[in-house]
Amino acid sequence: MFQKKIDVRWADVDQNRHVRHSAYYDYGAHARMSFFAEKGFKPKSMLQLGIGPILFKEECTFIKELKLGETVTVNLLKGDMLPDGSRWSLHHEIFNTKGEKSAHITIKGAWIDLKLRKLAIPPKELVEVMINLDQGEAYEYGKS
Repeated sequence: MFQKKIDVRWADVDQNRHVRHSAYYDYGAHARMSFFAEKGFKPKSMLQLGIGPILFKEECTFIKELKLGETVTVNLLKGDMLPDGSRWSLHHEIFNTKGEKSAHITIKGAWIDLKLRKLAIPPKELVEVMINLDQGEAYEYGKS
């Protein structure tokens, strides 16, 4: 399972010392792009391939508060995906320092041809990387 550890920074909290809602999305994006980079698809590589990820929908369910100074763990799990990998959904689970699930993010996206600015089918190697992710599922209340 792919996991990324991220420190909660001062810039991530609001005036009430709550981690601001948009920081959770930032954690997911950081974990996601770290995964692709680790698998050989760094931003420069994607640019050379002429392809990039786009999001249609991003939804977070906030479960437990995160605190300044914690180190959180963010995973990446696959959801539904078309066989050609052109459209997909992914999940992130965010865990606090105690290992308690603090948030669940579900995203729906696709790949875009950076020159044509139209949806595209990614290279087979990229589809394979996504297929090999562990399976995730949508968040259901009462089920952590």
